[in-house]
Amino acid sequence: MITQTLSKFQAPALNLLRIMAGFLFFPHGAQKLFGLFGGFGGQPGATAPLLSLMGVGGILEFFGGLLVMCGLFTRPVAFILSGQMAAAYFMAHFPQGVLPLLNQGELAALYSFVFLFLAAGGGGDFSIDGLLRKGRR
Repeated sequence: MITQTLSKFQAPALNLLRIMAGFLFFPHGAQKLFGLFGGFGGQPGATAPLLSLMGVGGILEFFGGLLVMCGLFTRPVAFILSGQMAAAYFMAHFPQGVLPLLNQGELAALYSFVFLFLAAGGGGDFSIDGLLRKGRR
């Protein structure tokens, strides 16, 4: 009985997870690339140097977040973003302690696993990937 209920909601939940993860992720890139939403480093209008580690991160976050939100190239993009967030966790947070609650790495760790899930599960039917898949049939 519970299994049938879960199955019924799995597809919409996957689509919602993908859309919201991308929607919440791309503004981090907009901060770094365009100085929006408080700017890079919390300085209004400040941007990261484009070819720096943070600049490349901003490119991945902005464009990757938009691609995930739309569901285009979801699996490879989500896989790359998962790796980016794992690297961010281990480079910026882990040196300050092991526990994400204490090193403020919860968001990076959570994004890493959400994107890993999307890399395995794909974009769902309500995505550009899903539409392209249907069109080929």
